Amino acid sequence: MKKIAIVGGGPGGLTLARLLQVKGFPSVQVYERDLDKDARVQGATLDLHEESGLAALQEGLLMEPFIANYRPGADKIRVMDKNAHILADEHAGEKEESRPEIDRGPLRKILLESLAEDTVIWDSQFAGMERSGDGWLLSFKNGMTAYADVVVGADGANSKIRSFITPIKPFFVGMTVLEGSVYDAENLVPEMFELVKGGKLFIFGDSKTLIVSAKGDGTLSFYAGFKSEADWALKGDLLDWYRAEFKGWAPVYETLFANVAGMITRPQYCMPLDQDWEALPNVTMLGDAAHLMPPYAGEGVNMAMLDALELSRSLANEKDVQVAIAAYEQKMRKTASAMAAMTLEQTEVLHSSGAIGSMMKIMGQL
Repeated sequence: MKKIAIVGGGPGGLTLARLLQVKGFPSVQVYERDLDKDARVQGATLDLHEESGLAALQEGLLMEPFIANYRPGADKIRVMDKNAHILADEHAGEKEESRPEIDRGPLRKILLESLAEDTVIWDSQFAGMERSGDGWLLSFKNGMTAYADVVVGADGANSKIRSFITPIKPFFVGMTVLEGSVYDAENLVPEMFELVKGGKLFIFGDSKTLIVSAKGDGTLSFYAGFKSEADWALKGDLLDWYRAEFKGWAPVYETLFANVAGMITRPQYCMPLDQDWEALPNVTMLGDAAHLMPPYAGEGVNMAMLDALELSRSLANEKDVQVAIAAYEQKMRKTASAMAAMTLEQTEVLHSSGAIGSMMKIMGQL
């Protein structure tokens, strides 16, 4: 049985490892750059969709731990304007729970605990690989090397595996997102904590967005989106920047920036919608490595988990690995292209003067 190396231990890579092991692949390794499972605080909540994220968990026999760890009510949305007026409120009535939410940390824990012992090799930042017989010899920055018959790049937006498959690069979409977290939010930012009410806030004004979500540990995670140049960087004090950039916004929103534990700058990129390449005999990729796009359709993790599901099925059902990869990639590109087109349209609309009306329409379709 072939040795499969998955580079990257995010939701997509871990889901693929689980699905392959369930389908009888005995030699699967995940190489993750984090020092250990507790090396990083995991990001905000995820809403898993029936046709993708939940379908992958179902086939991976993981619905029971998911149900034990998901957060009822965390999918409820409030839409607000820059003056802190609540314009739509899903807390006011019953909402069908079609896209249940789970924090990234518990989801990662479920996936890690489902894997065979020593599946994940920690502290293994990918450095390169070269052909070795019919397979690949991978090297890592810690000096370790490993052989694999098949390599899967699950290494995210800045994938190093992608360059072995295609030279196609992502393009900048004209905006940047600042990501931050406020820990112990109930005490530090009580008014914002109450507004979020355990769910999500979508706040719009002046062609900007502020999206806030609650985590089960009492943290508020938030994302400030605004149009920018590709090389935008925060210069000077964060609060000074916020007061200038979000001038006229209600004072309650400033409390997030005044109490943030650290900001991450994320310029937004997207892969070309018409990208194509010839399938390789034993290298492929999934998730953001394959089809990076902005986050405004909420599909990133769901698409990575769907990729894992489709790739695992293809590898299990087809003896010829290259044929399996080609079939998976053709389907994946078609799905990703349609999703990217929708995401780009939503990204533009939600950062326009008509954002609130558009969000109301989107909510009516959920």
